[in-house]
Amino acid sequence: MGYFGNHLATLSTGVFAIVLTALWPYFLDFAPLLNFIFMMAVPITWFLTFTCWIAQKSTDYMHNHGGEKKLNNLQTIQTISSDSQVTISEIEKIQNELSSDLNTLQKSVKLKDSEIERLNQEISNLQTHVQIESLKAELANLKTLASKGK
Repeated sequence: MGYFGNHLATLSTGVFAIVLTALWPYFLDFAPLLNFIFMMAVPITWFLTFTCWIAQKSTDYMHNHGGEKKLNNLQTIQTISSDSQVTISEIEKIQNELSSDLNTLQKSVKLKDSEIERLNQEISNLQTHVQIESLKAELANLKTLASKGK
């Protein structure tokens, strides 16, 4: 928890709002434009102060009530759906199973990546063949034009 209980933004915005509110009566007689600026700035800074306060309260609530509990090797987890308890060894067994599934998926992805690379190479080869064929067609057209021109 930081300085001022993580309410530093609220505090600084609130101090600014207090200063603006305190200075407003002293600048009423100077210019109507200055009075308009204060009429706009004071409510806005108080609104920002309130918004900062609400946002920090929400963050504090979420972190205090929705936080994840850390486990030691000796602790057990009580599942929400039933009253049974899961031990650390069972968690490690499930973790090992998931790791093996992940390794299988990674191998499958590597195979698919190599297949994609091979298909990309075939596409580039086909593009080269298409370009060669279009050049041959242009050369044939040029030959026929040259023979007609003579």
